[in-house]
Amino acid sequence: MAEKEVSLEISVLLQHGFRYAISLTHDHHQAEDILQDAWLAVMKAGGPHSKAYLFSAVRSRFLNANKRANLVSIVILDDVEELEDKLLDTEVDFDVNGGVLEIALSQLRDVEREVLFLFAVEGYTAQEIAVLTERPRGTVLSLLHRGRKKIRRFVDQHDAKVML
Repeated sequence: MAEKEVSLEISVLLQHGFRYAISLTHDHHQAEDILQDAWLAVMKAGGPHSKAYLFSAVRSRFLNANKRANLVSIVILDDVEELEDKLLDTEVDFDVNGGVLEIALSQLRDVEREVLFLFAVEGYTAQEIAVLTERPRGTVLSLLHRGRKKIRRFVDQHDAKVML
């Protein structure tokens, strides 16, 4: 009985890890490869079977595979609290037709997609994302803001084209 519960917990953990890998790569096969490598590393290291540990391993493998594509410019924010208020006050309408959201997400940089996934899907706070991704909190907030803005712009443009 306990073995079934452990197996189920691992299955759920791997599903979370795969969703995270997909959010980073935006490619099904690459996500599978990264998750497999990460899970093997977790097992070899005898690491804990936790989401944070697996996400860290997935992210590490993704960054190693895509070092040049992941250069991030750091934006210095004058008023982080003001930006956070703006982010929390403006919501993106994710109820869009067909693959519009998927296309919009594919237009984002990897780091923007990663931060949006952790925030919107996994429910992490900006501070938790900063710790998990080893980025300053202000940079995370900036990435969230830019990612949402790009998605909103894309969806608005798509809606305008549909109306014409």
